[in-house]
Amino acid sequence: MERIVLHIDVNNAFLSWTAVDMLNKGSKVDIRNRYAIIGGDETLRRGIVLAKSNPCKQKGVVTAEPIYMARRKCPYLEIYKPNHELYRKYSNLMYNYLLQYTNVIERYSIDECFLEYTDIEHLNGDPIKFAYKIKDEIYKLFGFTVNIGVANNKLCAKMASDFSKPNKVHTLFHNEIETKMWPLKVSDLFMIGKKTATKLQNLKIETIYDLAHTDINFLEKHFKNMGILMYNYANGIDDSKVEYEYENPKSVSTSTVLPFNYSDKNEINHILRELAQETGKRLRQKKLYANNISIWIKYSDFTKISKQEKLENSINTDNDIYNIATNLFNKIWNEEKIRALCVGVSELSETKITQLSIFDTNKNIQNDRLQETIDEIRDKFGDNILIYANDRLKKKK
Repeated sequence: MERIVLHIDVNNAFLSWTAVDMLNKGSKVDIRNRYAIIGGDETLRRGIVLAKSNPCKQKGVVTAEPIYMARRKCPYLEIYKPNHELYRKYSNLMYNYLLQYTNVIERYSIDECFLEYTDIEHLNGDPIKFAYKIKDEIYKLFGFTVNIGVANNKLCAKMASDFSKPNKVHTLFHNEIETKMWPLKVSDLFMIGKKTATKLQNLKIETIYDLAHTDINFLEKHFKNMGILMYNYANGIDDSKVEYEYENPKSVSTSTVLPFNYSDKNEINHILRELAQETGKRLRQKKLYANNISIWIKYSDFTKISKQEKLENSINTDNDIYNIATNLFNKIWNEEKIRALCVGVSELSETKITQLSIFDTNKNIQNDRLQETIDEIRDKFGDNILIYANDRLKKKK
């Protein structure tokens, strides 16, 4: 049986989700049809366009450009602030909808995921018909559109979903690579950024066909390991698995897909703090202690790296989990942009195992009491009522 993978990608997610939410709350206008963008604070020079409507696109507005430049092109611009809580809500709606078919789903980012179709094809039939079915159902149920790529691996499925938008299903099977992918510009190949594309073009490699037929040793000489990866991708070669989450009864973990590719250390630490807080909360709800901490990082090129640490002393407080998770992160992060993060605990026990001196024990008791007080306040007023001082200082900066 030939492998089949689907890539489901929300069209213009941030703007679409904002539009749908406004319509659900009684708005009479659909900002997808207006000169609208999702963007940061316009008063700050670093405020940029995060998402744009088609009318804005037609005026030349581009994603990631400063808002003041976008307004020059489009003086009647409507600006809506990003709402990551809202994005998570609609992302979860789509993910939970897809779970009715299979749990082998990789949340590649907040607005896109991979679905392994191979093992459920006998239940749901032709993959192209299935893709049209879920595309139409997502729109009917939730009000936003998606593109779906159908292929024999993750790489080609993602390439296919980008062919033309919106609200489309495209295929890129092995026998279609020559006609559908090779004629494209080399910059259209997944994982090739502007700098790499320019370097390739300077080497007279203009199209994906050119790249696929370049000597692999030549590419390795100029791009090292990246050259091998580019060569394989240009030939449609990718054997990466659909990385999905499953519940291990002997562990507790919290993961998140990020709204953007993160590379800022302060932003990453803030996410780690939130993951540690949620993991600790679930651990204490079960009245358990952890003897092992683990994290994993997922990069934008499908790769995933993890690290764990066996503990001498059992823990279940947010701060202990955060400190160890941060230390593990610092050991394995290669400073490339990351797409997803996870903090987990395992080797759980109902009793607290300690190897501390009397002074450490007193400090540990104080930490436990502080955590109990924090939990009581959050139970009463909500998880966001308290933030750590370091996080407040970083936000002010």
